[in-house]
Amino acid sequence: MEEQLTVESDTYAPIMTDTGKYEDCIPRFSGVLGYYCGCGARKDKLYSTASILTSHMKTKTHQKWLELLNLNRANHFVENMKLQETVASQRLLIARFEKTVISKDATICYLTRQLTAQTTAVVDNLLD
Repeated sequence: MEEQLTVESDTYAPIMTDTGKYEDCIPRFSGVLGYYCGCGARKDKLYSTASILTSHMKTKTHQKWLELLNLNRANHFVENMKLQETVASQRLLIARFEKTVISKDATICYLTRQLTAQTTAVVDNLLD
């Protein structure tokens, strides 16, 4: 059976320079159908070529969005740190939950075997 490669769209994200400033950079278009931009200029608009995306990057809405990203970059860092803490605590909760589920599953299997054995013994006694 032949495996097919699925090509999908992606979300555009500006790069962060060495100085910590967000700047536009044209991404590679190989392997994607195009890019959506999170600036809000045209919701659900797929930019399918580099030239169309470049034109979009010159719009006032996109430029204001980029400026807003740069103004809030310290907040993005703090938010990222909080999200990392949340993910870590959720991973711990999931691990504990999985351990509990595995333990309860083992108990259910054990009790099911016991019940089956007892039922078989009672049926054997009735047949005797």
